[in-house]
Amino acid sequence: MQLTVLKLELINRQKLRLQAPLVDRMGTVAIVTSDGRMIVGTLKGFDQTINLILDESHERVFSSSQGVEQVVLGLYIVRGDNVAVIGEIDEETDSTLDLGNIRAEPLNSVVH
Repeated sequence: MQLTVLKLELINRQKLRLQAPLVDRMGTVAIVTSDGRMIVGTLKGFDQTINLILDESHERVFSSSQGVEQVVLGLYIVRGDNVAVIGEIDEETDSTLDLGNIRAEPLNSVVH
């Protein structure tokens, strides 16, 4: 029994060592959730079920009648089963966007 527990601890440590460089390399990410929300933030961690930890995050709320509204969320956790898409954002390009002039229909929920 103790040998099995020891093996599991070693496997978990190896996973953490593999994840750490990825998190260090990742900067700002955009997440589209299964209910159609877009959340942008700095990726701080994740696990094997794609639960994500974001820091300095905000939700971008799209509207066809007015510009993109940014709702500050701060430190935020997104459950893995709510993640539809995740991608890294080019911060230089993103900073040049005039979100106040962008008009778009909100995304629909993901249909399985």
